[in-house]
Amino acid sequence: MSPLPNGTASASNIDAANSKAAAAIANLLSHTGPYLDPTTALEHLKTYDRADGLSVQDLMSSDKHGGLTYNDFLVLPGYIDFLASEVPLLTRVTRNVALNTPFLSAPMDTVTETQMAISMALTGGLGVIHNNVSPEEQAQMVRQVKKYENGFITEPLCLPPTETVGHVLDIKQRYGFGGIPITDTGAMHGKLVGIVTARDVQFRDPSKLLSEVMTTDLVTAAKGVTLEQANEILRDSKKGKLPIVDEDGRLVSLLARSDLLKNQNYPLASKRPDSKQLYCAAAVGTRPSDHHRLQLLVEAGLDIVVLDSSQGNSVYQVEMIKWIKSNFPSLEVVAGNVVTREQAATLIAAGADALRVGMGSGSICITQEVMAVGRPQGTAVYAVASFASQFGVPVIADGGISNVGHIAKALALGASAVMMGGLLAGTTESPGDYFYRDGKRLKGYRGMGSIEAMEHQKNKGNSAAAAASAAKTRAAAPTDASKPNVAHENAATQRYFSESDAVKVAQGVSGAVQDKGSVLKFVPYLYTGVQHSLQDMGVRSLASLRKEVQEGRVRFELRTASAQVEGGVHGLVNYEKRLFSS
Repeated sequence: MSPLPNGTASASNIDAANSKAAAAIANLLSHTGPYLDPTTALEHLKTYDRADGLSVQDLMSSDKHGGLTYNDFLVLPGYIDFLASEVPLLTRVTRNVALNTPFLSAPMDTVTETQMAISMALTGGLGVIHNNVSPEEQAQMVRQVKKYENGFITEPLCLPPTETVGHVLDIKQRYGFGGIPITDTGAMHGKLVGIVTARDVQFRDPSKLLSEVMTTDLVTAAKGVTLEQANEILRDSKKGKLPIVDEDGRLVSLLARSDLLKNQNYPLASKRPDSKQLYCAAAVGTRPSDHHRLQLLVEAGLDIVVLDSSQGNSVYQVEMIKWIKSNFPSLEVVAGNVVTREQAATLIAAGADALRVGMGSGSICITQEVMAVGRPQGTAVYAVASFASQFGVPVIADGGISNVGHIAKALALGASAVMMGGLLAGTTESPGDYFYRDGKRLKGYRGMGSIEAMEHQKNKGNSAAAAASAAKTRAAAPTDASKPNVAHENAATQRYFSESDAVKVAQGVSGAVQDKGSVLKFVPYLYTGVQHSLQDMGVRSLASLRKEVQEGRVRFELRTASAQVEGGVHGLVNYEKRLFSS
């Protein structure tokens, strides 16, 4: 087409060009070609030798692909015929404990103490309280979790009418509750004479006797009442506590209105079926001195013990498992950490109820770099889970979890649950104080293999609180030579077999993470995200996911470095990454 001198095309040339383009389009659309009947597409799909993508066995072949991390592969999408909200995430975390969400918080001193353990349990997961404190302090944390929510409180704290208001105020400060039944003996099974509430002692002289301030106009229920009936009585009475008494008026248990509210607000909460108390887990080491620590934890109500070691395939852990099973046969034992079938076999044979998988994959861990030992987390989870599943032993993927996608991939590789440290650090419930740097609100986070964690107990041992706690413990109990002196021990050095080393070799670092808000909002985001991930995979539950992965119906694909870049945010001058809204 030749342009005219004034820069415009003639009308005839434009018409000719349009006609030519229309003819080309018509010719293209009229070309039927050797196409198959579209209605036979599903039947034709069956003629292929294999499904698109890779099976999990092909994906995780170390001979072909080496060791893989979560970022090295993707799960291919499946067929959706259900809502994401219909996907349950019920899972077994040990042989005999099931949770409504597959989330655990790591036993790290900047991640899990009382508040984290309570919040994780309320949202359907499990908090594992760290052991880088004295045995008494750790037992107190467990006790606070177990007392937080109950069905029938079978061992409530009781006081006699001769006690003082000051004693109640002290209890409220230490344990966080103020509703205390008053019996004539000051103990369970004594005759109920009243209840003292927080309002009864507010603005009162601490020296005043409880007999002068307690509430005596009580609503009670008879022994033998069901939990449902008791809840109805409590609801209708508008009281804070419902004492359960026998025919002689003696206190046998207690029900709290606050627990009714918690049941309503947290329907997924992780609770023991028998007592309705929140599940609580705690970490211990594998040394003889940990026998005393575990005894205190069990007395406080511990449900699950996690043997905390960077390398679990040791004689120390085997002996510890056997000792626990001999002395506390009903206590669930999570052993580890392991990354190979051989390691797993040793601990399964010793009696482990679950395995913790991961070595050097955490964001603050440098074990692989410093020790040259470990395994990429994706391969480790698959190898151990494939072996352990044959014995009915669940696997917990510990480390390398940075987002919802990593959780979904760990579950697809066979993990029953994931353990998170860095992802939960920086939340309101994690230990430590917030600080500001470059305009960002941060909180400290450190690996248990860091020098700071290894020196924690040494620095803390001189604190006034620690001295007071030790003095109170010594005064309350007679000297027992069988109880070891653990004041000098440190969980971090035990975890990395460094107790006797003159030079401490760090296997972790210290740093800071950005404020993530409350776990009570963050965990529901993770839960909903995993539900949507399973929906995209076309599976209706975690049980279905494991079954369809093993049968080859859920498929995978390797990712090149370029594919990983493509799968992330790219091509923008700037952006804001908001994870969720509520």
